[in-house]
Amino acid sequence: MSAQYDFDLLCIGSGPAGQRAAVQAAKAGRRAAIVERRLVVGGACLDTGTIPSKTFREAVLNFAALRDHPERRRFAKLEYRPSADQLLDRVGQVVRDECGVIEDQLRRNDVTILRGQASFVGPHTVAITSPDGRREVSAESILVACGTRPADPPGVTSDGEVVLTSDDIARLTKLPKSMVVVGAGVIGIEYASMFAAVGVEVTVVDRRERPLEFLDQEIVDELIHQMRRKKVTFRPREGVERIEVVEGPPRKALVMLESGKRITTDAVLFSIGRVGATGDLNVAAAGLQADGRGRLTVDEHYRTPVPHIFAAGDVIGYPSLAATSSEQGRLAACHALGLPAPPMAAHFPIGIYAIPEISMVGDPEHLLTERKEPYEVGIARYREIARGQILGDGDGMLKLLFGREDRRLLGVHIIGTGATELLHIGQTVIGLGGGLDYFLRTIFNYPTLAECYKVAALNAANKLAA
Repeated sequence: MSAQYDFDLLCIGSGPAGQRAAVQAAKAGRRAAIVERRLVVGGACLDTGTIPSKTFREAVLNFAALRDHPERRRFAKLEYRPSADQLLDRVGQVVRDECGVIEDQLRRNDVTILRGQASFVGPHTVAITSPDGRREVSAESILVACGTRPADPPGVTSDGEVVLTSDDIARLTKLPKSMVVVGAGVIGIEYASMFAAVGVEVTVVDRRERPLEFLDQEIVDELIHQMRRKKVTFRPREGVERIEVVEGPPRKALVMLESGKRITTDAVLFSIGRVGATGDLNVAAAGLQADGRGRLTVDEHYRTPVPHIFAAGDVIGYPSLAATSSEQGRLAACHALGLPAPPMAAHFPIGIYAIPEISMVGDPEHLLTERKEPYEVGIARYREIARGQILGDGDGMLKLLFGREDRRLLGVHIIGTGATELLHIGQTVIGLGGGLDYFLRTIFNYPTLAECYKVAALNAANKLAA
């Protein structure tokens, strides 16, 4: 610890990466601080991203369950279309509660919270500007964990009413009757499926042939099938030339596609990726340079080209998950402070909170095929499992990929209720080097969705025996 600086580690951003890094430093007996420009700690993850969107999703699921299962309607007064207030009622409360949990954790660990916009004035010095004034602080090591912001729509500014980005959803005052979602990435697909589930007429526009190309193709096919049943229209291989707002009343969005097609809609959600929120950081003053997407480059230790400055979380790009960002922040703090730190586990879970839910860990079929690695597939469908029948989810599916020669588990791919929770059984088996024989021997609680692992393993074993 050097008395030359105000802090041993200064984290710019209080999202998962910044939180975990600061707590790690504090637990090691170092002076740690976090700079946060938002009114709440937790970064975009808590303010406009992960937590609000998943809370919104739960409200959508609750409404859809009542609407789609008449036997449950006697327990609640139900209208065909919920209002935005009804769907977003819980978001503010959950954000406030989670903010309190995070602030309590930081204070219990003696992490200093500095409110305001950070901006580098030198390699070791950051200026913090807030309504209370401007101050400068210094740190021996600095972690940039400022996260990302939505990319800007072409030709128009988002207004939170007709032209939206994902940051605007939690502040909606009115539910549109129709919506165009531009971008079939994770965020676009999640929100497209949520709005479709409450009766919004949704059209998804994307340049690619199919959405979510990194996922197992069979899982994506099932997702598209289920979303089309909710009357979602997909327009692949279509780019957006520009978006215009047509003054009403009522106001509408006019989406002009590069093919010449035009779509008029109540609202357009622009979700063509996110860019690093480094624009106000003046990273050049620290000797850094962001790329065209506002992201910073790091090595395997999350160190930038300036040796004492590190970066972690969404600002460094893939995989841009809250869970991986948290671990990246911890590891970056360890490397900055000279603490032992093994590399992050190779197999991390990916969760997509669409309706239906999707989760995966390990390799999909197309990657194994490209590597010419022999494998066998085992599949279990929720309709074969008692718990699936109880939940009323007959469309869910769990897919396991095993090595043909060593029978090791190579990949787990799930679509359906509880996919992101169910996945962790397979993740553990992959992490411990287990495989088919483990599932064949293991007894699972009945009735549970975990039985899918046994059924899928038996399916694969029968194929291998043949």
